[in-house]
Amino acid sequence: MIVVFDLGNVLIPWDRRFLYEKLIPDPTELDHFLDHVLTLDVNARLDRGTTLPALVAPLIDQHPQHQSLLEAFRDRWVETVKEPYPETVALLRELVDAGRTCYALSNWGADTFAMVQHQYRFLDWFDGLVISGREGVVKPEPEIFHRMCARYDFRPADALFIDDSAANIAAADRLGFATHLFTEPALLRADLTARGLL
Repeated sequence: MIVVFDLGNVLIPWDRRFLYEKLIPDPTELDHFLDHVLTLDVNARLDRGTTLPALVAPLIDQHPQHQSLLEAFRDRWVETVKEPYPETVALLRELVDAGRTCYALSNWGADTFAMVQHQYRFLDWFDGLVISGREGVVKPEPEIFHRMCARYDFRPADALFIDDSAANIAAADRLGFATHLFTEPALLRADLTARGLL
């Protein structure tokens, strides 16, 4: 069975708060900024292929009082990711060493992924990567799953899809993938073992 991993918050910790907790000490102000200015919907434009400069420029026009905070997202985006989760990386290594074919399917901006790709050597262990910002389509849209299967010539029924998003898992379920909603490495290890993949 093929194994398909999401990247963000499965293998690589990502959160806008990693950066903005350094810049906005007041929790109420921080929540307001992330809920009303630099929202997850805004961030989703990166996942579709918008570049950081193209994303931030109109936001500064709309929210000039937050110019410096928005420029920080453009200039310090790498601070929204951290060191990978060692336990999940170890599982990936075990799968690869066991001869399993592994792919990555991630909602991630093209330019932001390029910024950090070299930091995570385990990305080279994958047999292929599908990054939404390069494709112009995102999970949970079926099209990105179809592209992955066509590109790497496999059927959903032959693959296990691992993601931390319930919406993405539901989409994969509908397409015929086996799925695992990721919450912690120990549960993933148990599932992989039960499926005979480790």
